[in-house]
Amino acid sequence: MPLPLYLLAVAVFAMGTSEFMLAGLVPDIAAGLDVSIGAAGLLTSAFAVGMIVGAPLMAALARRWPARTSLLCFVLAFAVTHVVGALTASFTVLLVTRVIAALANAGFLAVALTTAATLVASDRKGRALAVLLSGTTVATIAGVPGGAVLGTVLSWRATFWAIALLCLPAAFGVVKGIPGRIPENAPVGSSLRGEIAQLAKPRLVLVMLLGALVNAATFATFTFLAPIVTDTVGLDELWVPVVLVLFGVGSFVGVTLAGRLSDQRPGIVIAAGGPLLLLGWVALAALAAQPVAFLLLVFVQGALSFALGSTLIARVLYEAAGAPTMGGSYATAALNIGAAGGPVVGAATLGATAGDLGPVRVSAVLVAVALLIALPLRRLVAPRVRPAIR
Repeated sequence: MPLPLYLLAVAVFAMGTSEFMLAGLVPDIAAGLDVSIGAAGLLTSAFAVGMIVGAPLMAALARRWPARTSLLCFVLAFAVTHVVGALTASFTVLLVTRVIAALANAGFLAVALTTAATLVASDRKGRALAVLLSGTTVATIAGVPGGAVLGTVLSWRATFWAIALLCLPAAFGVVKGIPGRIPENAPVGSSLRGEIAQLAKPRLVLVMLLGALVNAATFATFTFLAPIVTDTVGLDELWVPVVLVLFGVGSFVGVTLAGRLSDQRPGIVIAAGGPLLLLGWVALAALAAQPVAFLLLVFVQGALSFALGSTLIARVLYEAAGAPTMGGSYATAALNIGAAGGPVVGAATLGATAGDLGPVRVSAVLVAVALLIALPLRRLVAPRVRPAIR
């Protein structure tokens, strides 16, 4: 894989850390800005909405710009919003910075996904996606726990400063690693209307839907792992970051292994990974009271969730080949519709008869729905022509 891909992954790491670590900082932000915890929770919702809306909007805005210009503008805008967020004493201003940061994040990821496809051979989009998403998985392993520790030792503002500083080497990597001009072998897109018209393709819509469902299942449980660890499993609060890291390590393993299979053998990953993921969520709900089984299943579910999810998102890039400047935004939107919707559905089950395990059962249902949709239409999910193995 070319070096520029890894430089892009550094920026994805910084942005992923910013997105995920906020959940652990909500109480401190609420106390520091004198708002309720519920109001502070809107910061997470604002970011998610900004990601969904921002992916196609920012990609459309930057579709005629060189990739380096777009990526640099987005990463610097992301850094500036965190500087403002670290300095402000107004919750309203902080809320606005989260929306702008999400727009920048969405635009960066959309352009990065499209750029990644031009940096590798046409049959290696899955491996390129795996490299980019490794930035997100490493964020769950190191960035999120590190941000939580930094926020505890210093303050939540220190974490915002840390994210801004992380953007600087990412910006340097974009300048040095991404061509300033559009590569000669880069695909040429049609008009914006023509690229948006690709969304009428059943194959594209199907893989976007499946990717969103699987990602929703992932975040329905991931978002509420903390209360499950302390209340259901009965472990001390100190185990919460351990469990988050364990899930992150599993996700890194899953996305890395899937990257080697999602180009040539996506059907195998989907056919095997889907049922195993469903069984894993069912097992996690049934065995959550057993600490050893719970810890093992958290790792396994992290691996299976990201293996299957990244494979489906790679299929989005393949099916959106007729939209070379907007395809990355379709993949980004599918990811974030799931990331935003899963926790909402999971939260609705908390405190009900399902208790803390309600989100886990939601994850199982969402994967089951994805399988019920995919199995009758498996010929649409699989590639029409299997790429040659190199």
